[in-house]
Amino acid sequence: MYLPRSLISTLYLHLQRTHHPLSPPVLILVALEPDALCGCRILTQLLKRDYIPHKIQPIAGYGDLEKAGRDVIRPMMESQGGSGGVVVCLGVGGLVDLGGLLGIEAEGDESSYGGVEVWVIDARRPWNLGNIFAGFPIPPPIEDEGELVIQRPQGVDGGKIQRDYNPGKGGIIVFDDGDIEEELVAERDAFLALVDMPEVEDGGDDSGGSDTESEDEDTPTDSRTGQKRKSWSDRDDEDESSGDEDRPRQRRRSNSSSPIPDSPTRPKQRGLLAFSGPSAIASSASRSVSPTPAQPPKGPSARKLRRRLLQLRRKNESVLQAYYSLGASYSEPISSMMYSLASELGREDNDLLWMTIVGVTSMELYGRSSVGVAISTSKSTSPKGWLGTRGSRIRQLLRDEVRRLNPPELSDSSLSGNRNMLPENSGIIPTTARSPTDTSIRLSPEPKFLLIRHWSLYDSMLHSPYLSARLHIWSDTGRKRLHKLLAKMGVSLVQCKQSYTHMDMELKRGLRTKLLKYSELYGLHDLVPAADTDGRDRGGTKEGWGFVRSWGWRATLSAQDVGVVVGAVLEVGKKAVTTLENGGYDRGREMKETSDEDGTLEGEEWVGRFWDAYDALEKIEELKSALPTAQHLHRAILRTGTSLIEKKQIRHLRAFRMCVVKDGPDVTLFTHPSALTKLALWIGEAIAEQERENKGKIGHGGRGTPLVVAGLNENRGVYVVVGTGGGGGGGMGFGDRHAAKEKKEKREAKAKARELKKQNKEKIREQKREARRLALGDDADEENETESEDSESSSDEDSDEEEDETSQTRGFGRNKFGNAFQEVVEETNARVRIDSFEHCVVEVKKEDLAGFLESLSMKAVVG
Repeated sequence: MYLPRSLISTLYLHLQRTHHPLSPPVLILVALEPDALCGCRILTQLLKRDYIPHKIQPIAGYGDLEKAGRDVIRPMMESQGGSGGVVVCLGVGGLVDLGGLLGIEAEGDESSYGGVEVWVIDARRPWNLGNIFAGFPIPPPIEDEGELVIQRPQGVDGGKIQRDYNPGKGGIIVFDDGDIEEELVAERDAFLALVDMPEVEDGGDDSGGSDTESEDEDTPTDSRTGQKRKSWSDRDDEDESSGDEDRPRQRRRSNSSSPIPDSPTRPKQRGLLAFSGPSAIASSASRSVSPTPAQPPKGPSARKLRRRLLQLRRKNESVLQAYYSLGASYSEPISSMMYSLASELGREDNDLLWMTIVGVTSMELYGRSSVGVAISTSKSTSPKGWLGTRGSRIRQLLRDEVRRLNPPELSDSSLSGNRNMLPENSGIIPTTARSPTDTSIRLSPEPKFLLIRHWSLYDSMLHSPYLSARLHIWSDTGRKRLHKLLAKMGVSLVQCKQSYTHMDMELKRGLRTKLLKYSELYGLHDLVPAADTDGRDRGGTKEGWGFVRSWGWRATLSAQDVGVVVGAVLEVGKKAVTTLENGGYDRGREMKETSDEDGTLEGEEWVGRFWDAYDALEKIEELKSALPTAQHLHRAILRTGTSLIEKKQIRHLRAFRMCVVKDGPDVTLFTHPSALTKLALWIGEAIAEQERENKGKIGHGGRGTPLVVAGLNENRGVYVVVGTGGGGGGGMGFGDRHAAKEKKEKREAKAKARELKKQNKEKIREQKREARRLALGDDADEENETESEDSESSSDEDSDEEEDETSQTRGFGRNKFGNAFQEVVEETNARVRIDSFEHCVVEVKKEDLAGFLESLSMKAVVG
C-alpha cells in the first residue's frame, strides 16, 4: 500500500491516539547514511514528545535486515505470540519485497503480517511495486449464497490508502513523496491487471516471450540488485534453497553462479489475486459477441482465450520490467519527508529544521541525484542540477523556513540602520555567533570550499572536489593555477595558509567580490553565489546560498560541514583520530586474528560508528572532535585520486572507465563503500572536466562517461566495487516533474492541432469532391496525389514527434550499474556478494575481479 502525501500524518496520529503503556515500542530500522540518520533524529524527537517508547536498530545491509526480521520483527506477529506493532524503515528495504524478506507474509495457514505494520520511507528508486500496490492483509472470506467471496480491504483502492482506512491491522505502507501518484499510473494498471489474472500455464507452443509470461507482481525485481543478498558460504547451499518454491520471489539467491529461472511459481496470497476468476474472462469474452435470435454464434475457443490471456500477461509484464530496467535514481530525501510529517503535526522548530537541512545537503555530497549516484555536470544557467526542479523547490522551501523560524532581532532590523552591516548581508560567511545564547540558523553566501571555517583558505580550496576538477589540482600546472588565482585576488600564500578564522578581516570582507571577479577566468561559474541573489530585503530568494548554525560561542558550522563530518564518522570511525599521529590508520591491526569472510565483523564495526554519528548530530563537542577525521579522509581522497591520475591507472573499457585502488597508505580507508564512492565522484568530476576541455562536451551522447572504482579489502580478500554515472541527463527522470508536465501539454496541443488540421483538410476535400461530381468530372488521380501528400506530411509530423520523444526518453542518463551487476552475476561464475542498499555497490572475490569487469564492460551501465 502507499500513503499519499496529503495524508502523511494519518498513521502517526493514529499511533498517537491508540498508544498505551502496554503497547510494544516502535521499532526504527535505520540505514547507515547521514540522510537516514537525520530522518531518524526527527522521528525520535516526535516520538519523545508524545511519550511513545521506541527502539532504534541500525541496519548495515540486506543480511542485517533479514536477521532483524527473523529475530525481532517476526516474534512481534500475533500468530507468533506477539501483539503486533509498528516498524519504521528509514532508507531500508524500499527495493525488495519486505513481506518476504522480513518473514511476515503468510506461510501455510497463517494470516499475513499478524498486526505488524511496516512504514517505508526511502529516497531510492525504483520502488518494489509489490510493496506499493499490494502489501495488505486480505480480509477473511465471507459466505454468499453458498460461495466464499473474498472481501476487498477497506480503505484501500488500487493500493492507495484512502481517508477511511483503519490502521493497526498490519501490512506494508510506503510513504509517497508524489512520485507514485503522478508517475506510476501505467505501472499500477499493469500490476493490478496481473494480480487479477487467473493462473494459466504456458506450454510454449503459443507466441514468443514465454520466458517471462508467468511473472507476477514480485518477479520483475529479479533483474535488479534489490533482492535478498547472500554471503559467500551460501553458494554451497544453492541447490537446497532453490527448491523452496513456497517462499516469495525476492528471497531467492541472486548472486549465485547458476542463473535464476525467469518463471518462478506464483505466491499463494498476494494482493487482489482472488477478486476475479477465470469466469470473468470468459464472460467478458462472450459478452463481446452479439448473439442473433436465430442461432447464437460460437464463442472463442479455450485455446484462443488462453492465447489472448498470455499476450495480455506479457504486455503487462513488459511494462513492469521496463520500469525496473530504468536504472537507479533518487527522489525526495528521507529527512525532508520527516520534516513534512512534523510540519503537518505543527511541531516544526529549529532543531528539526537543522536536521532536515543537513540530511538534504548530505544527498548532494554523495552524488545522489535524479540519475542515481553520479557527478554533477550542470551549469549555473541550467534549471536542472541536483534533483532538478524538485531539488530547487526543496531548497527554496528550506530557505523560507529558515526565515520564518529565525526572524530578525530588533537590533538587526532596518530601523536601527545596521542591518546591512551583518556579516552575511555584506558577503562575508559568518564564523561566530551573534551572542553567547545564539542558536539560530542563518543563510550564508557559502563558497564551494571544504570545511573553510576549520581549515586554512588554501587547504579548503585545495581539497574542494569542485575546484580540484576544474583547476586540475592533481598536476603541478593545476597547483600553479590555484596560486595564480590567489595572487590575482591579492591574497599571499602566507595569509591563505593560516586558519581562516584568524585571517585579516579586510581580506575576508572582500573575498566574495574577488572570487566573483576572477572565477569566470577559470570557468568557475558556481564557485560562490552571484551578487544578484543577495536581495536586500529578507524575503530575497538567495538562490545558491548555504545554511549556517551557531551553538553560542562554542561553534558555528555550515550544513555542509556537518554533513561532511557525520559522513566521515560513519565511513572511517572516530578511532582513526587517535591513530593519525602514530603512523596512520590501520583497521587491519584489530582484526588480524579473526576471519571475516562474510563481512559480519565489519558490519558490526559500522553499526558501532552509527551511534557515534548519532551522538555527534546532537552534541556539538562530539562533532568538533570528529573534524580531524573528516580532514584525514579528504586528504586521503586527494592523495589517492592524484596518484591514480598521475600514474595513468585509469583505463578506458568499452562501456566505462575503471581504476583499482590496491596499494598506497590510504587503501584501508576505502574499504567502506561510501568513502570509495566519494573517491569515485572526485575522479569522475576530473574525467568529466578533461572530456569537456578536450571535446567540448561530455561523452556517451550527453550521458557522461561512467566510472568503476574497485577498492581492495585485504583482510577479507575481496574488492569493493562502486559504479558511478557520468552525470548526463540530469533532469530527465522523476526529478523534473514540472518539465515533464510541460512536454506532455505541448504534445497534447500538437495532437489537437493536427486533428483540427486533418478535419479542415477533409472538409475541403469533401467540398472539392462534391464540386467535381456536380461538374461531372473525375480527377481521382489528383485526389489520390493530394491524399498521399497529406499522409506524407502527417507521417513527417509523427516522425518529428517520435524523435522529440526519444530524445527526452524516461530514464535517460540514469545509473544502471545495479542491473548490470545482476546480469553479470547470473551469466558468470564470479563469486559476488550484493549486500548494500546502494544499487551501484558490490563485493567481488579478489581472484574473480578481472572476469567480472570483463563481463561488465559488455553491459549497458547508463540509461
